[in-house]
Amino acid sequence: MTTRSLLRHGLLWLAALLSAPLLALPEQLPEGLVWETNLEDPVFADPRARPGGRFRSFMSSFPLTLRLVGPDSNSSFAQHLRANALGLVDVHPDTRRPIPVLATHWAFGEDGRSLYFRLDPEARWSDGVPVTSEDYLFTMEFMRSPHIVAPWYNNYYTNVVEEVRAYGEYVIGIRGATARPRDELLFEYAIRPTPRHFHRLDERWVRDYNWRIEPNTGPYQITEVRKGRHIEFTRKQDWWGNDKRYFRHRFNVEHVRIKVIRDLNIAYQHFSKGQLDAFPLLMPRLWHHKATGRPYERGHIGRIVFYNELPRSPMGLFLNEADPLLQDRSLRLGLAHAINVERVIRQVLRNDYERLQTMNEGYGDYSHPGLRAREFDLAAAARHFAEAGWEQRGPDGIRRNRDGERLALRVTYFSDAHTPRLVVIKEEARKAGVELRLQLLDPSAAFKQIMEKRHQIAWMGWSGGGLSPRYWEFFHSDNAHRPQTNNITNTADPEIDRLIDAYRAASKRATRVALAHELEAMIHHRAVFIPTFKIPYTREAFWRWVQLPAHHGTRSSESLLDPFGSTGGLFWIDADLRTEVEQARRTGESYPPIDLVDTRWRTRP
Repeated sequence: MTTRSLLRHGLLWLAALLSAPLLALPEQLPEGLVWETNLEDPVFADPRARPGGRFRSFMSSFPLTLRLVGPDSNSSFAQHLRANALGLVDVHPDTRRPIPVLATHWAFGEDGRSLYFRLDPEARWSDGVPVTSEDYLFTMEFMRSPHIVAPWYNNYYTNVVEEVRAYGEYVIGIRGATARPRDELLFEYAIRPTPRHFHRLDERWVRDYNWRIEPNTGPYQITEVRKGRHIEFTRKQDWWGNDKRYFRHRFNVEHVRIKVIRDLNIAYQHFSKGQLDAFPLLMPRLWHHKATGRPYERGHIGRIVFYNELPRSPMGLFLNEADPLLQDRSLRLGLAHAINVERVIRQVLRNDYERLQTMNEGYGDYSHPGLRAREFDLAAAARHFAEAGWEQRGPDGIRRNRDGERLALRVTYFSDAHTPRLVVIKEEARKAGVELRLQLLDPSAAFKQIMEKRHQIAWMGWSGGGLSPRYWEFFHSDNAHRPQTNNITNTADPEIDRLIDAYRAASKRATRVALAHELEAMIHHRAVFIPTFKIPYTREAFWRWVQLPAHHGTRSSESLLDPFGSTGGLFWIDADLRTEVEQARRTGESYPPIDLVDTRWRTRP
């Protein structure tokens, strides 16, 4: 090659190099990080567990989407999808210390709001693609995108989780907006990955991905969707987590079929015929009237009461302040004193449930120790209604204002099993001069109405969880008067906003606890939520072939027969015993009855 050609070749190489995109060098981790893990806490699965079988359960309505975010994605079915979308770490269900999941190790930054994670290089998506730092970077892009039509996620991943950085393929750093106590920091900012290779973010995303099955990191993947009929999950045989310490001997059934049965009584008939494997018995009428008789006496079906210790679901009446009548606090106070929760507990619930006192119970010192729900008091109700201008009563006994308008309010709910409770609530409220119009809707339709803020009063409960109460999504004005947010009371109070912002910004536990107490008192004062019941246990029935671990469940088990989730998948199906029990049903053979009460984690009110 001549000198001229060498020079020409070198110039072309230099030009190509300068025009090519620069390769980003890996970020440098801060010095002095102390990496932690936890492989020391006790395992909580039973080594006797046997894999295989099909677990048959039910849901009351078919979901409107299989998306995890965006319109209509916050349905009850979504809990199964989220349970198979694993996080970086989890909480050990008994010790309540962090345990590794998608991350093997974690470290804390000096600023009190930064976290670092070493990702497990063995973690895989359902399609076999490795989970890498790129999927966490994409989570930020995805959750901030207007294309997902999810304002709560847009806000959270902008104003709460501020930044994610990649330090190579399997190390990430996450910076939150504010410092937190370390025991809460991991669970406030430890985000989940989103598979970049699966999603195409554009203005068609909501529609295009409504029924697409997203790859996940958990033990199960949807394998069959029969719209309006059932959805089936199948266990991944080569799941990457099979041999991990806290996953061994869990998620034992091979298939989970969740069938649509809209009526709870019909669902119980399916169970009693052996067409469902387990059934929740929290409702007293089911426990006392249904879960009895020959199948139980002969030991074909067992039942258990298992006390747990976890945040309680805020179950009650959520009053929509955007409604012209419910804008008046005096009217809301009158309504709170017109709701006879105690009578429902005695008459309908057979004293099985306890009165919920505040929005957030079961969070240890975060829960307000002194607040009590307003009691049924006709004199107090009359006083507040009079202050609101509803002093007169018509011939039918219902209060009227000066314009002759009747005091009638619509209560939206989505389970016929709750009708007996609401009938008593309705009858008792009438004594105070209030007409409650009960609106029973299909669960999907009811939830859609409520999330679009078109309700007056919503009878419902939210799932409890986490290490501390959350207030921003439920009561901050950022989420008021906007569809698809959890502020279904449309509360917009500058003072509550100020306290919520301070609560979110506080880094010291004592400060956060004090602010939580102030917030709880202000929510109580505003009277937008009327607490009703809490249930300190799970009660379930199961066919004898469904086997529970020796310890039955964990301190945090919301259900013993949940095939998914951080405390789920502990039971298994004994196929041989199933054949034996089915034969015994035909011949009338009996076994010792199974009637268990486990009080190990019981806390007295």
